[in-house]
Amino acid sequence: MAVAHNVLMSAHPLKRAGHSTEVIRLHSTCHRAEPAWHVASRLHRRDVPEPVLRWLLDPASLTRRIRSACHGSFRVEVLFQGWARPQHNEARELGMRAGSAGFVREVHLLCDGAPWVFARTVIPRTTLTGPRRCLTRLKSRPLGAVLFADPSMQRGPVEIARLSPCDKLYPAAIRHLSQRPETIWGRRSLFTLGGKPLLVSEIFLPGIPPCP
Repeated sequence: MAVAHNVLMSAHPLKRAGHSTEVIRLHSTCHRAEPAWHVASRLHRRDVPEPVLRWLLDPASLTRRIRSACHGSFRVEVLFQGWARPQHNEARELGMRAGSAGFVREVHLLCDGAPWVFARTVIPRTTLTGPRRCLTRLKSRPLGAVLFADPSMQRGPVEIARLSPCDKLYPAAIRHLSQRPETIWGRRSLFTLGGKPLLVSEIFLPGIPPCP
């Protein structure tokens, strides 16, 4: 099967005499690939900026941490919510059959309107039974508030990935950002509620402050 090519735009400022800073846009072509996720215990910590590293390894509720770090207005902006085919690595992690659809929710966590985190949740249809059908009706409510309030919740090992513009999650994560970072870091965990799985990926964006 042919692989589609994606033309990316990366911005580099160039100062010219007598003019304000202009942005020169360079074109590059790459194949979109799924992020390479690795267990946190194998992470080379020296490769990760210290402020981001603390976010990646923090075991607490991300929603609670973001609220603590944001001294302004916190809110959740829903970017996408509906049934879709997960990425191959997501389906494998969730034990889903190839080609089957799951419920996918993508959001930005904002502080004073600035996106700090891109979060993507994939939920198999088999998880959405009984009271957990409410996970499809969160709208702008943070998922973390639901997960960490459920006494049956269990969290698997944290996996870490470094995303570049050629990774599939990158375009959705940096949506609405004025600058396109060269790399961004993310983590994901497999959660279970009542023994039923869902996968949560969290990508930390350049504007986020140090973890409190």
